[in-house]
Amino acid sequence: MQAANLWDRVVGPQQPPSWWLVIVTGLVALLAVAHSPIWRVARNIVTIAHEGGHALVALATGRKLDGIKLHSDTSGVTVSRGKPHGPGMVFTAMAGYLTPPLLGLAFATLLSAGRITLMLWASLALLLVMLVKIRNWYGVLSIFVTGGIIFGVSWFGTDQVQGGFAYLGAWFLLFAGARPVIELQRLRARRMAPGSDADQLARLTGVPGLTWVLLFGVVALAALIVGGDLLSPDPSVLPHLPGR
Repeated sequence: MQAANLWDRVVGPQQPPSWWLVIVTGLVALLAVAHSPIWRVARNIVTIAHEGGHALVALATGRKLDGIKLHSDTSGVTVSRGKPHGPGMVFTAMAGYLTPPLLGLAFATLLSAGRITLMLWASLALLLVMLVKIRNWYGVLSIFVTGGIIFGVSWFGTDQVQGGFAYLGAWFLLFAGARPVIELQRLRARRMAPGSDADQLARLTGVPGLTWVLLFGVVALAALIVGGDLLSPDPSVLPHLPGR
C-alpha cells in the first residue's frame, strides 16, 4: 500500500457501524464490566490504561520513568523518580484512575467524527510507547496480545468489523471507569489499601482520601454520560415502530 493511501486510510473518516451494532457493542461492554468472571480478564485493559496514565503524566511533569509492571492479578505498578512531593507527584498519582474514562471519552470523540481507523491506530501507538517501559514478562505479553488483536482488526477487518471493535473498546473504557473506583473504596473501607492512589494523594495534599475517590467517580460518571451520548446512534437512523 502506498504511503499516501495508508495515510488517507488512517486519518480519513469512515462510515459508522450499523445502529444495531453500536447498541450491541454497548451491551457487550456493559456485560464485560458487570459480570465478574469476564471482568477479571477484561480488567487487564483497564490496568494498561491506568498504568499508562501514571507513566504519561510522570513524563509530562518532568519526572524520570523507571518502568511499568503489569501483573496477572490485574494489578500494576509504575515507578518514577523525582521530588516526592509537589504538583508533578500529585498529577502523576491522580492520573491512574482518571485515564481509563478520559481515554474512553477521547475515543468516543474520534468515533463520533468517523475516525475509526485513527482511533485504532492511536491505541496501537500508545501501546508501543508503553511497551518500551514495561519491565516484566507478563506486562510484555499483555501489551503484545492487546496490540496484536487491535492491529489484526484494523488491518484485516472489514469496515463493519473495525467499527464494531472500535465502538466496543470505547464503550468498555467508559463503562469500566467506575468499577475500579468502587472497588478501591471497598478496599479502603476495609483498610486493605493503605498505599492506594487516593491515600497517596491524601498524604501529598492533606485532602482526605475519600474526596479523591469521589473525584475519580465524578470524572468516570461524567465521561460515561458525555461519551455515551457521542457514541449513541442518531435517532433518525433507528427503525420506527408500527403505528408511531
